[in-house]
Amino acid sequence: MGSASGDNAEGGTSTAVRNTILAGTGCGCLLSPVALVGTVIIVIVIGGLGVLLAPLIALILLFGGGGSDSDNQSTADEVIASLQGDGSGELDPDTVPDDLVEPIEDAGELCGAIGPVVIAAQIERESGFDAALVGPDGEQGISQLPPDIFTQYGEDDDDNDKVSALDAEDSIMAQGRYMCDLAEEAQQMVDNGEIIQGETTNSVLDLALAAYHVGMDAVRAAKGVPNTNEAQGYVLAVRAQFAKYEGIAAPPDGATPGVTPDAS
Repeated sequence: MGSASGDNAEGGTSTAVRNTILAGTGCGCLLSPVALVGTVIIVIVIGGLGVLLAPLIALILLFGGGGSDSDNQSTADEVIASLQGDGSGELDPDTVPDDLVEPIEDAGELCGAIGPVVIAAQIERESGFDAALVGPDGEQGISQLPPDIFTQYGEDDDDNDKVSALDAEDSIMAQGRYMCDLAEEAQQMVDNGEIIQGETTNSVLDLALAAYHVGMDAVRAAKGVPNTNEAQGYVLAVRAQFAKYEGIAAPPDGATPGVTPDAS
């Protein structure tokens, strides 16, 4: 969730999200669906991201009803911390299809900058866990990497004697390798002074996420996460899923493709 603009659009959006949730807490109706729909509209207007905030809205509405005010306050604090964090928490295996737990965890262990929660959240944003998806520009598979990027990073990770973006494990591991390289490149730019980090802007993770979506050249030219809905909306949409994949709240039926939430 970064921005290179002087107006610090990302910081404003982050603050709006935080204040919206906390405002609900203060009135004793935290995460009441009616109250939150009204207040989240404010976030949409302030952030200028429109429907790209839908994942965050859905996540917040998961917590509507039930529980004491103190419990809701604690959950809201966890959601906020997750949204603004580095995605390094442990993956809740119940939030992804069983056959993808291991490759997602493996991809999230390739480097310290990119954890399995980030990988899972990106997959939801990219393909909704559809391993057969073909994108408008030739992207294939669950991680929707462009063909030239997959050619560079893809390997036969599922040991079926072929390298294919339509093989979920091959695709996910290529995603992890690519994200780690993007994070390393972003860290180098920060270290070299090409990109200035603020308190809430231009984290290495945000830079890598933006580069995955709009390209590192665009990030370098903007000297940070580009100040566009496309770039910032992607970063926010991925971050909005962190809390779910960390298991802070169990998703409702159908929220995660291929997953039936544990009823316990």
